Amino acid sequence: MFAQIAAIAKAGAAVEDKTMTANIFIDGEAGTTGLQILDRLGGRADIVFTHLGDDRRKDVNARRDALNGADISILCLPDDAARDAVALVENSAARIIDASTAHRTADGWVYGFPEYSESQGALIKSAARVTNPGCYAISSIAILHPLVAAGLLPAEYPVTINAVSGYSGGGKSLIAAFEDDTSAIHTDSNYFLYGLGLEHKHTEEIRALGGLSNRPLFMPSVGRYAQGMITSVPLQLWSLPGSPKPADIHAALADHYQGGTVSVASLAEAEAVNAHLDPEALNGTDEMILYVFANEARGQVVVSALLDNLGKGAAGQAVQNLDLMLQNI
Repeated sequence: MFAQIAAIAKAGAAVEDKTMTANIFIDGEAGTTGLQILDRLGGRADIVFTHLGDDRRKDVNARRDALNGADISILCLPDDAARDAVALVENSAARIIDASTAHRTADGWVYGFPEYSESQGALIKSAARVTNPGCYAISSIAILHPLVAAGLLPAEYPVTINAVSGYSGGGKSLIAAFEDDTSAIHTDSNYFLYGLGLEHKHTEEIRALGGLSNRPLFMPSVGRYAQGMITSVPLQLWSLPGSPKPADIHAALADHYQGGTVSVASLAEAEAVNAHLDPEALNGTDEMILYVFANEARGQVVVSALLDNLGKGAAGQAVQNLDLMLQNI
């Protein structure tokens, strides 16, 4: 039955030049990430959407049919709801991109960060199940993984991560807290730390995919601006094996990222902006730029990732993964 549903959807989605289109279902399309994905995919001729009306979005049978009938479904749901959605899939040909944190370190799921390694893009292209990284995780892993892989940062190093995000990273509730004066959780704060119990849900993902033996000390924060992010990892170079120089840290990152949507600013470029790094500078893009801010005389660097938390950190990353998977339809 599910194969027939998919065939009917494809047949109805063919454009005049007979180019076949892929059927995409976004489960949770009314949320922040879902709306962003729809906006990015709007007007494309190579895909057609399965939409469920307001009266059917919570209908289990309607969702089951949509999940099994689509070529690729993107889950923009809370963790438990994402697990429930995956359990509804019975069609072996139905593929999933999960934007929740439910499957970030789960067996059988491919990590949706194409620039993670030379082979990661190919793995995503052929995968049935892809877990889409979030903004804090992907930016932290983008810094840590190449340095650990290059042997510059020992796996057991006590890593500290400091990050600030625009409030859109917290979804509808945090957006309401900042934008809606009538909200019960309204805040007048311009900036605050959170996750102070040191059990943020991204921490294990960062540890595992970053190549660390121990959990990093992760301190997230939010500012009174809608979107944009900076994630920073401070390093005492004198404490690392061989006391590497800033140029060594930079070279390991630059050698790792050759193409894709992640780039590494030169040391000269980092020096030119080191008085002011604006977290909103990449808003509206799906890019990430890494900076190595250095004081060689002190043996210290801070490696920072700049990105739009709704771009490379969420919806933009989902679309990048989708585009890879569409090559194998």
